[in-house]
Amino acid sequence: MTDPHFTEEHEVFRKQVRAFVERELAPHAEEWERAQIFPAEVFRKMGSLGFLGPHFPESVGGGGGDWWHACVVAEELPRSRSGGLTMAMLVQSCMATPVIADLGTPEQHAEFLTPALRGERIAALGISEPGAGSDVAGIRTTARRVGDDFVINGQKTFITNGTRADFVTLAVKTNPEIGYGGVSLVLFPTDVKGFHVGRKLAKIGNHASDTAELFFEDCRVPARYLLGQENQGFYYVMRNFQGERLIASVSGVAGSQLNLDKTIEYCRERQAFGRPIVGFQVWRHRFVQLMTELEAARRLTYHAVDLYDRKVECTREVTMAKLFVGDVVTRCADECLQAHGGWGYLEEYDVARAWRDTRLFTIGGGTSEIMREILTKLSGL
Repeated sequence: MTDPHFTEEHEVFRKQVRAFVERELAPHAEEWERAQIFPAEVFRKMGSLGFLGPHFPESVGGGGGDWWHACVVAEELPRSRSGGLTMAMLVQSCMATPVIADLGTPEQHAEFLTPALRGERIAALGISEPGAGSDVAGIRTTARRVGDDFVINGQKTFITNGTRADFVTLAVKTNPEIGYGGVSLVLFPTDVKGFHVGRKLAKIGNHASDTAELFFEDCRVPARYLLGQENQGFYYVMRNFQGERLIASVSGVAGSQLNLDKTIEYCRERQAFGRPIVGFQVWRHRFVQLMTELEAARRLTYHAVDLYDRKVECTREVTMAKLFVGDVVTRCADECLQAHGGWGYLEEYDVARAWRDTRLFTIGGGTSEIMREILTKLSGL
C-alpha cells in the first residue's frame, strides 16, 4: 500500500535505506542477538549515510527533510531482523535528539546534536526511574544549582543505549518540593566524574540493544547544559513523547507487516493433512483479519504523522495510534508464531524473535493503560 505523502524523493530515499539495511545489517541479526549488542560502528555508518537525521534541519547536520523521511527509516529498519537494533537507532534519531533541536542553543547543537546525527556520539534518553516511568512528575533524580554548575544525584533505569551512551538527555528535578512544575532537562555527558552504569538489564526481547541502569553521585555539569527553561522540563517531555510514540507506531506496523508477509509465505509452502496451511479456511480468515487491522493501524498512524509533520495539535491522534498499534501488533506476532506451529517456538525462526521483540509495544513509551487514561482525559470522561 502506498500513501500520497510519500513523494518520489521519499521513495528514492527508501531504496537507499532498504539496500543498506538488507546488505549491511540483516545478515548479522543472529550474531548480534547472541552477543546481546551490535557494534557501535553501525551508528557511524548510519550517520554518515544521512539515515539518523533526515528530518532535521541542514543547519544542525540533518538532511533538511520532513517527518515522512523519518518514517521511511522507521519502516525500513525492521528489515534488519532485529528489534533491538531498530529501537536503538530510533532512540538516537527520534527520541533523545529532537528536543535538543527544538530547544538547544547553537553551542548545544554543535556539541551534542550534530555529532549524534553523524553517529559520532551515541545518545540516550534518561527519564524512567525505578519508581517513576510514565509518571514523569514522580522522578526523584535531582539537579541542584551550585555556582555555574548543576550537581546531579539519582538513578535511571530501562535506558536504551545506556551502557555506551556518550551523553544522556536527562530529566531531573530542579525543584524537588513540587511535582511536574519542578522538572528540567539537562544534557549530561557520561564522562563526568560520579557517573557509572549499573547492571546491563537482561530483557525478554530486543536482545541486540543494550538497556541499563544509570547512577549519578554528585555529578557536576555546567549550567549551560540546561535545555530550554528551568522547571519547564515536564512540558518538554510530554511534547517529546508524541514523536517517540508516533515513530514507534510507524516502525511497529512495518515490522508486523513483514512478519505477516513472511508467515503467509511459509504457510503457502508448509503442508498439513495433504494441503498447505493456507488451504484451511480458519487460517485464511485469520490472515485477512490481520491484514485489515494492520492497514487500519497504518492509516491511523499516517493520519497522526500528517498532523504532527504540519505541527497541528495531535496528542489525541498519536495516543490512539500508540494504543491501537500496540494491541494489533502484539496479536499479529502471536498469530504468526501460532501459524508456524512447533517451528515457531525455535530460535532459528525469525518469527520467534519477532514475537519476543514485539511484546514491548504495549509497554515502552507509555503503557497501553496510560494511553487509555490519557484518552479519557482528552475526551472529557
